[in-house]
Amino acid sequence: MSVIRQTTNKSLMLFSGRAFPELTTEIAGHLGVTPTPTASYEFANGELFVRFEESVRGCDAFVVQSHTAPINTWLMEQLIMVDALKRASAKRITVVAPFFPYARQDKKHRGREPISARLVADMFKTAGADRLMAVDLHTAQIQGFFDGPVDHLFAMDLLVDEVKRRWGDRDLTVVSPDSGRVRVSERWSDKLGGTPLAFIHKTRDMTRPNEVVANRVVGEVEGRVCILVDDMIDTGGTISKAAETLFAAGAADVIIAATHGVLSGPAVDRLKNSQVSAVIVTNTLPIEPERRFDKLTVLSIAPLLASAITQVFEDGSVTSLFDGAS
Repeated sequence: MSVIRQTTNKSLMLFSGRAFPELTTEIAGHLGVTPTPTASYEFANGELFVRFEESVRGCDAFVVQSHTAPINTWLMEQLIMVDALKRASAKRITVVAPFFPYARQDKKHRGREPISARLVADMFKTAGADRLMAVDLHTAQIQGFFDGPVDHLFAMDLLVDEVKRRWGDRDLTVVSPDSGRVRVSERWSDKLGGTPLAFIHKTRDMTRPNEVVANRVVGEVEGRVCILVDDMIDTGGTISKAAETLFAAGAADVIIAATHGVLSGPAVDRLKNSQVSAVIVTNTLPIEPERRFDKLTVLSIAPLLASAITQVFEDGSVTSLFDGAS
């Protein structure tokens, strides 16, 4: 019996949605590749069309999309890109969604509500994605919504290094804006050498999104520089009120550090006009020049994404990028 034996070379191909192509270009620079040319446009009725202008047969495909506004357009575009790759015989398809869309809808707070984060994960799988890569998911349980490998990356080291560089010689307290983020704050404290912890005890009206009533500070903040940490800043309401509460409790200064700068609606004005000294975010989402302000520092997430993509492509360990954190 005769057989055909062939040794094939693996090929990494990077694909960019239209939401934030600059991030993909930056990732490509770290990888030493060029994003695959793609024809994308909208029909008159708003339907999206995508076609790749090079063969993708047998490739290891990484599809990068930043889910900024209009979020539903960019989600649909990424789904169509995945479908096109599947039908063009890509060997493995990894969805790279630095900011996972609908992540806040990860459970039912009341009856008759959707779990939209699970729906999004199901749609990626149905479209043909084999793997998912995201940065700082709103809750770690979202990893279980996707039926396949999930690379959950963390921006903490990037943010911590910036805080150490600028305020490492001050008396710091790490502050969680609510009790749900205390575990993350504990990891921040460890990275900063065991600084004290505090959190804001708050109430939220579940019928009115983005509206928070900050109550009181639990922990030692008086006379200290408070590092207020969260996964995202959307309208800035939660974080701004938390900062006000900290100053009222005697904090010497407040620094805000978050992974995702959504910065919707009044967020820029709220942060710009607040007492906080600095706001540090990463570029998981695009922040246009008109939404930037003096207090804002934007750190690049591209090196981390490029390292994770390299590890996945080479069948290495993504966990090793975070000293075993999971």
